[in-house]
Amino acid sequence: VQLQASGGGLVQAGDSLRLSCARSGRTFSRYAMGWFRQAPGKEREFVAAINWSGGSTYYADSVKGRFTISRDDAKNTVYLQMNSLKPEDTAVYYCAAGTAVAGTEAGYPYWGQGTLVTVSS
Repeated sequence: VQLQASGGGLVQAGDSLRLSCARSGRTFSRYAMGWFRQAPGKEREFVAAINWSGGSTYYADSVKGRFTISRDDAKNTVYLQMNSLKPEDTAVYYCAAGTAVAGTEAGYPYWGQGTLVTVSS
């Protein structure tokens, strides 16, 4: 499974941004997908996850109500819609795939390269 994240950029506080993660390789629809982020000087942290069917989603408290994870299996892509962005959302964002939803890195054997999101105040 190869994952390619995109959509990062420089935005102002309060703006919105949508990240995409395109998958190639094994059947995408069988995998749970997650988004993680790593801010400068900090450890990578869980952001959001979606199960294989798209019927269940999970969010870190820090993004709940502002971020939405979704998937389009026909396009082999998972999205992270980020609204009301804050400077503290600045980080490199990574997408990951695993056989089940998990809130930790250990649950995802497949990772994409990161995409940088910078939110200015």
